[in-house]
This record gives sequence, C-alpha cells and structure tokens, in this order.
Amino acid sequence: MKKIITILAIASFALQANAFTTTEKARVIKSKPIYKTVTKRVPYQECWNEDVPVRRNRSHYSNSQNPLGLIIGGIAGGVIGNQVGKGRGKDLATVGGALIGTMVGHNLSRRGHNRDSYVTYETRQRCSTSYHENTEERFVGYKNIAKYKGRRIVKISPRKLRYIPIDITMRY
Repeated sequence: MKKIITILAIASFALQANAFTTTEKARVIKSKPIYKTVTKRVPYQECWNEDVPVRRNRSHYSNSQNPLGLIIGGIAGGVIGNQVGKGRGKDLATVGGALIGTMVGHNLSRRGHNRDSYVTYETRQRCSTSYHENTEERFVGYKNIAKYKGRRIVKISPRKLRYIPIDITMRY
C-alpha cells in the first residue's frame, strides 16, 4: 500500500511540473585538438657607460675693481635723483640716487668679468629596457563533434570524448 501511495505522489508531482527531463548520448564522430598561440614578452636591461659634457663655472675673486662702473653709476643715479622732488627733497633725492647708482654700477662692473666657464666630461651609466618575445603554441583542449537527429553538436573539453551528453526536456 505504501508503494502505491509513493508512486502516486511522485506521478502527481511530475504532472504538476509540466515538464520531463532526460539525458541522451550522442556518439562523437570527430575530435580535433585546439591550440592557442601565446606570445610572452620578457624584459631585460641593457646598460653602457657614456661620457657626458658638463658645463662648470669658475669664479675669480680679485681685489682690483674697475672704478669706471662706480663713477658712471654714481653720476647716472645723481642725475636721475635730481629730477625728483623740490627744494630740500631734491637734494636728498640726488644723494640717494647717486648712492643707488654707485651700487648698481659696482654690481654691473663685476658681472661677467670675474667668471669663466669650462666643459668637463663625466662618465655616467645609461640603461634601456628591451624585450625578448617568445611565441609558442599551447594546447587548450579538444573540439568534439557529434551528430544528433541531423544536427551538429560541438563540445569543447580538456580530453577527447566518446559521447556528448544531451539534456532533453519535454514540456506538456
């Protein structure tokens, strides 16, 4: 009695599902190996020594100064200072202009005369990165081909198959 109730329960459950699924096997008629081309780039470094020019400045400090720059700067500063102000302010502007002109003339007379530049060479290491390319064929798997009811079925797998399983679902 229990068996009949169990069978009826299963049958009623299957009828409510409105579908039935089964698995069939299709015989493989051909298996082809599949290869993939892989290119590897391996970096390596190449280094070499190179002589590089380096510009250097050499300063000469001497106690002898050119008084011409001081004199011209003082006169020019005094003339410009005299153009500014009125009365007592004009005198102060003339003296201040002469002092500033003297300092500017002093700095200009020293510029360029006390320095010279020269070029030396230093050895420096230079490097660049290059690549070796290795191309190889890698095995991926098999393309298994079968026929099922006039249709061609293909399944990729890591090994050769004798059969390809086919799930069939019937709906009612």
